[in-house]
Parts: sequence; structure tokens; C-alpha cells
Amino acid sequence: MFRAFVCFILLALPAGAQEPRIPQSPAEISLSFAPLVKQAAPGVVNIYARRIVDARSPFADDPVFGNLFREFQSRPRVQNSLGSGVILSADGIVVTNYHVVGQATDIHVVLNDRREFDAEILLADEDSDLAIMRLAGASDMPHLTLRDSDTVEVGELVLAIGNPFGVGQTVSSGIVSGLARSGTATGNARGYFIQTDAPINPGNSGGALIDVAGRLIGVNTSILTRSGGSNGIGFAIPSALVAQFLEQAQDGHRRFQRPWAGMVGQPVTAELSDSLGLTVPGGVVIAELRPGSPFDAAGLQVGDVVVRVDRAPVNTPAEMLFRMSVRGIGRAAEVIYVRQGQEKIALVDMIAPPDSPPRDTVDLGELNTLPGLRVARANPAVIAELGLPHDAEGVVVLDPGPYGTQVGLQTGDRIVGINGRRIDAPRDVGQMLRGGGGRVQIEVQRGTRRLLLRFRA
Repeated sequence: MFRAFVCFILLALPAGAQEPRIPQSPAEISLSFAPLVKQAAPGVVNIYARRIVDARSPFADDPVFGNLFREFQSRPRVQNSLGSGVILSADGIVVTNYHVVGQATDIHVVLNDRREFDAEILLADEDSDLAIMRLAGASDMPHLTLRDSDTVEVGELVLAIGNPFGVGQTVSSGIVSGLARSGTATGNARGYFIQTDAPINPGNSGGALIDVAGRLIGVNTSILTRSGGSNGIGFAIPSALVAQFLEQAQDGHRRFQRPWAGMVGQPVTAELSDSLGLTVPGGVVIAELRPGSPFDAAGLQVGDVVVRVDRAPVNTPAEMLFRMSVRGIGRAAEVIYVRQGQEKIALVDMIAPPDSPPRDTVDLGELNTLPGLRVARANPAVIAELGLPHDAEGVVVLDPGPYGTQVGLQTGDRIVGINGRRIDAPRDVGQMLRGGGGRVQIEVQRGTRRLLLRFRA
């Protein structure tokens, strides 16, 4: 009854009443979100992306029928994706999800006022599920202001704006229901999210999660639901990480650079806390530390427990990586850690993964058995580029090339041996495969699996 009465009063306002304004209190917000939507909606766009993909045959990995149906294993087809994006600057810089535009050959953007633009990707990162684009020929664009997501609190009112199911721009409301959700939304260990109960449906991906002042606090990325509908919990990538992506894109980077820790950590459980001198479980214990890494140079040791980075608590490796990424390369982060029950402080330099020892890249030429195959030595830079385990070593595949792909090689494979002989350096691959003739056997490590690839040269 109360809401019905309020609506009647609003409809009965005289024609000369003041224009709607942004709500300034919870009481005003309960009356209407209309002024807030009117302000923010023009900065949210609809994205239509297209890419050409190879459809794999069900016989592709079959040991018997794989060779028989090899010519039918890959057929190109067009794949379309639909999503949303947020304009961040007047010159048409847009942020969206990687899974909306990643590897797209054609990206078309439609504004709230129906203007249309083509877009090009400036920087994209699959692990973070973020991409920065520029609208061709855009100027004087409506855009949203970034709010520091570290100031967001559980319980705040938020709006999710996007293009769910391709029906056009739609707004849904909710609250921030959780913070520091790591790995839950996508299964990605590098994920770190703001949780909301605002419905996020297919097509909302890349859209805006805004506060009651119309500022961007996150980019909607997914929903966790049992039914497949919108009755679940949604996740948004915090604006602090979006700001770092924007900075790197404006600096001309084509690949997102994360600071290199040179360490492996694990969450502190209740069983570990007593032995580590902690009164309550929390933090990330250093399990492995690479000599010469930034944390080693700052004086940290194996067994130390990192509890805060830049004054923000960290309880998982994903949270720690997020804090380092937000800090950015070229700066120093304040790290608070516990050693034998004593709290200590260190300044840790945020550096890019070093390209040492030299990667010694080798490209196999036309006279080789697998022309076009590119291999390199695994070092921190190569490991970061390919998303390999931190302890990867030896020779890895940067690009299998057309012939390498046919025999089963994939980017990121570690070549252990060829024809029973161990591979220690990239040049060994070319020497072992040069000339060809007869049968070839390549032993590779792919993740946790050891594979044998056999073919006739």
C-alpha cells in the first residue's frame, strides 16, 4: 500500500515540478532508479562479434579413424557472439569481456542512441576475461566514470546494465552480496570478483555494474546458477583491474602484463595456522620461492605467510595476484607477512617476468620435417605468455605450425624427446627433425599428461 501511495503522489506532481535527479538517499532510491539509468545507460553498448573457427571432427583424437577421416576433421564455420560493453572515455575506448570479442574477426558496436561503430581490439587477456577496444572514428562519446572497487562494501545497491538475450538494453537491480570471490565464477584460478544478486543473463557479459552515483564498479562476467536462468549469483570483474587494463592499453601494450612474483603460495588452513604462529587462519603461505625473484630480493622466505598486500587482506593466491596486478608493473607494493609469529613489512618491486635465461627461439624451415614449428626455452617470460606451470622447464612449443598441428602438437607442449633422445635446448629440435625419412616419435608433456606422437616423415 505504501508503494502504491508513493507512486500516486509522483504521478500527481504538477507540470512545473523539478526535473528528476539522481537519488541521494535510500529513501529516494526506493522511489525510482530512472534518473540514474538515464545518466548511465548511454555509456553501455551492445556488441556483436563474429569469428571463423574450425569445427573439430569427433574422430580427431581417435587412434583408428583419426587418419582415415583426417581431411574431414577441420571445417571452418562462422561463430557469432553477443554481449555488452562499457565506454570509458570520450574518444571511444570500450571495455568488455574477452569471451565476447576474443579472436573475433569482425566486431560491431551499437550505442544506446542506435549509432553504430566498428571496433578494434587494443588489448585482451583470456585469463582475466577482459578486453579493451577502440571505436573507429568515435568522438564526444558518453562514458562512465570508474570508482575504486576497493571502496565498495557488501550491501550497497547496484544496477546491472547490458543486453541480455539480445533483446536490447536492459537494467536489473540488486546489491553487492560478496567481495573477494576468487575462482568461483569461471573456475579460473586467476579470477577475482565482486558478487551481486543483480540478474546477469547471457548477453549481459561485458556490461556495467554501477553504484547509485552511476559510477562503474565492475564489469559483469558470469552468473552461477543451477537452473541456467537468472536466479543465481552474478559476478563482476572489479573496476580496479579494469583501470589497470585501461592504463596498459593507453600505453600501447598489446598483451596484459602481470607482475612476476617468482613464488608459489597456498591458502592457510586451520590445521596450518597453529604451526605458522597465527592466531586465526588466513593469508598465503610461501611454499616455493625462486632465487632472485622480487619476493626473495625483498627478504621473504619459504614458510612466511603473506597476510596483506597494499593494506588489503589476501587469503588465496588469486587474491594476491589480483592485488599485484592492480598495483601495476614499475611500482612497489607494501607486503605485510608473518614469520614465526612476528609481523613484518617489506616493499616488493612489481616487475615483468624476466626473459632470462634467453629463450633461444628456433623456427623450423621448409627443409625440415615439420616446417613452421617454433620452439623456445621455457623462462619466466615464456611461462607467463603461455600460461604454463611456474616450474615448467625445457623446450616448449610456441607455434606448432600447419604440419605440427596435423601430427598433434599444440602451443604450450613441452618437447621431452624425439626418437628416444632427450631434448635439452631449442636447437636440438631442429637437428633431430632435419632431413626426415622414416618414422618419427615425439614425446611431449602436456599439462599432467605424457604423450607419444608418432607419424611418418
